[in-house]
Amino acid sequence: MDGLHDLNRPDGSHRDRKRRGRGPGSGLGKTAGYGHKGSKARAGHHGPGVSKPHFEGGQMPLQRRLPKRGFTSLNRVEYQVVNLFQLQKLEDQEITPEILVARGLIGHAGRPVKVLGSGELSRNVTVSAHAFSRSAREKIEGAGGTVQELG
Repeated sequence: MDGLHDLNRPDGSHRDRKRRGRGPGSGLGKTAGYGHKGSKARAGHHGPGVSKPHFEGGQMPLQRRLPKRGFTSLNRVEYQVVNLFQLQKLEDQEITPEILVARGLIGHAGRPVKVLGSGELSRNVTVSAHAFSRSAREKIEGAGGTVQELG
């Protein structure tokens, strides 16, 4: 084998597609394997057994039988999450959202960041974020670090 231009697929790994309606010799000529007439023989058919998704034969569908619940809050804040074990791996003394973006821990510096308390922190650092869990705040301050909440 010379290279990528020389590759062949293994025998039996590929079956030719059915070419329907291409004459009697193909085995799929005339009615093209669909039989004679009826809704299942029509183009774009939705015959018996091939109904629309969620259609229950005229019975009231499940999504209409169940009550509507809840709402979407317009004031929802979606935080980017960082854990203490991730901060422990950073060598920086001061940790800000910009540094977290530069190190690849979050995607955007403009979106709010929340620090969670999973893992341990063994050195004192200054962490700036928009929100902290109670355990994260305790562990950072317990290690001699400081917590700065951004607006």
